This record gives sequence, C-alpha cells and structure tokens, in this order.
Amino acid sequence: MHLFDNIKKVFSREQYNARQAQELALLYSWGPVVFQVSRLMIKYGILEQLNDHREGLTQGEIAKAAGLSDYAAKCLLEAALTLHIVLIDPDTDRYMLAKTGWFLLRDQMIRADIDFNHDVNYEGWFVLDKALEEGRPAGLKHFGDWPTIYEGLSSLPQDVQKSWFGFDHYYSDHSFSEALALIDERQPLHLLDVGGNTGRFAMRCVQYSPNIEVTICDLPQQIGLMQQATAGKQGAERIHGVGMNILDESNAFPTDKRYDVIWMSQFLDCFSEAQIVSILRRAARIMDADNRIFIMETLWDRQDYVPAAMSLTMTSLYFTALANGNSKMYNTDDMTRLIHEAGMQIETIHDRIGNGGHSIIVVKN
Repeated sequence: MHLFDNIKKVFSREQYNARQAQELALLYSWGPVVFQVSRLMIKYGILEQLNDHREGLTQGEIAKAAGLSDYAAKCLLEAALTLHIVLIDPDTDRYMLAKTGWFLLRDQMIRADIDFNHDVNYEGWFVLDKALEEGRPAGLKHFGDWPTIYEGLSSLPQDVQKSWFGFDHYYSDHSFSEALALIDERQPLHLLDVGGNTGRFAMRCVQYSPNIEVTICDLPQQIGLMQQATAGKQGAERIHGVGMNILDESNAFPTDKRYDVIWMSQFLDCFSEAQIVSILRRAARIMDADNRIFIMETLWDRQDYVPAAMSLTMTSLYFTALANGNSKMYNTDDMTRLIHEAGMQIETIHDRIGNGGHSIIVVKN
C-alpha cells in the first residue's frame, strides 16, 4: 500500500474485513512466539537447508541437519507452516521454502531487525508499560544501571553491541553516498558531525573528498570507540573528536573553526522534543547565513509503504523501553515544528535517500 503524501487518508479507513481483522488480531496475540519461530528457523539453518534443496526435505531430514530431535523439528515446522514460512507437499510430506521464509533468510534489513529485536529489545519490552508510564527506559535495567543506553553502549555484551551497531549501520550506510553528493554541492572544508558514533560517516567523508576535515561531537565513550574504529585508516588524520554530553545545555558546540555543514544523521530521533530544540538552538549559535544543518532522518510519514512506517513506529518503542524513555521516530509535522521553535527555517527536504526510507532536511538560520 502506497503511503507517501497520503498518510492521513491511508489510516483514516479500515483496511480489512472482519475475518481478516480477527486473523491479524490473533497474530498479534501470539506475536512473541511468532517472532521466535521465525528467528529459530534461521538459527538452526532450516531455512538455509530448504533453500538449498528446492525439491524439499522430510521432517526427519530437517531434524538431522539441524541437530534437533524429531519432536523439536516437528513443533517448529508445523508452526512455520501456519505462518507461511514454509510449504508442504501434500503427497510426499516434504517441506519447501515459502516466499516469506526466503525473505527471512535473505533480506538484510529483516535479518538486522531480527538480531536487533532479539539481542537488544526482547527482554526490555517486557516492561514497556512501566517505561511508558514513568518516561524512563525501564527495560534497560537488565543490561546495566545507566540513565540511557548511550552511556552504556561500550559496556554492553559483545553480541548485543554487534546487533545494535548492525541495526544502526544498516539503516544509515546505504544512504551515505547520496548524502555526500548533496553535501558536496556546498563544497565544505569543515564538517561537524554531531552524534558521529563510531565514525563511519566521517570515514566516508574523508574518503569522498581529499579536502574536507570532520569533527565528531559525541559522548566521550563514543569518541573512544570512534578513535579505535578509525585508527590507521587512510584519512583518519582529518577526523577529530570532541567528547561532551550534548544533553547538557551548558555545553556549546565547538567554535574552533567555521563549520560549513553541521551533519546530524539518525541523531535527533534519540532525544525528546525539548532536547531537540535545545540542540538546534546551540547549533544555530555557531551558524551564519551561509552554512547549513543537514538532518538525515527516517520520518515515518514519508515512507512509500505501510510496512516501512510500521517498522519505524515500532522503533519508537525501542527508544521508550531501552534507549532513553522519551524519544521516538518523528514525523514531518513534528520535526518542522521543532525546527521552527528553535528559530530556524527549512530550506529543502530531499526524500528517498539511499535505500528509500531516509529524508534529508536542509536547515538554515
């Protein structure tokens, strides 16, 4: 279903008849185990086996290849069958890969989502109600006693870090080439990357242009991770770090040089509305009439299809339960209002950046 430019129309009317709506509600009621069946069909290599044997495999063959008992294989396969992950030949009882199973197996976006939701979010969402009621990331407690996930990111278990960064990088890396082309139109010499994380965009910048210098402004822990990630790489000498807590309103953005472009990629969605206004106001203080802020976000109302919007609104609840308790994936109206509240103007919006879901909002004083 096409969404872009029709958000209110799409969600103003029923999409399903009564039977379809009931089936969807039933799927929601079993959501946690539906997710785990999907994940385990990948983990045990069952989907890979079926992809390699287009003629199908028997339950016994699948159990043996997966290292599972007949009972365990039967439970998983029957559940997967009713979820349209696999098909069965009624004459031979051989299982085959369905289209949904193929996407679970091969779609990189879906694999990143599965790892992120299992390793990072799954346990934390058990207390989503408490997070919503109290405005704090109540689900973060099982990882550690930090006020937000960002302070603890470098201390999370390795598999959790891998899934967190895998999710974050998947949804940003595909957009970098087009973003750099837009930025290069302004021929910047100095770029301030606010919330630059491990320096992946900064590395792409210095590889893209031999003249640009990048300063990353982020938490001290993140600056440490960035320095480790970029050490020894070509162009790393043109990447600098400023460690600071951006949420502390007494911390001003660096003024050691004139920054032609201030870059904020998948950054503002990590903060509450009041915090976003504060960040933008401090950015405005180091800007003149000629430099610009480039804000890259996945605005959920600017997606082409409903499933993409759904993924983003669900991601909002990761922010609620685990990240910080007060931020979300914003829509265009909200982001526009916050930019204006900070005393700034939107010059233009570029949509369908990278893999299609990102927008870049160019902001001026």
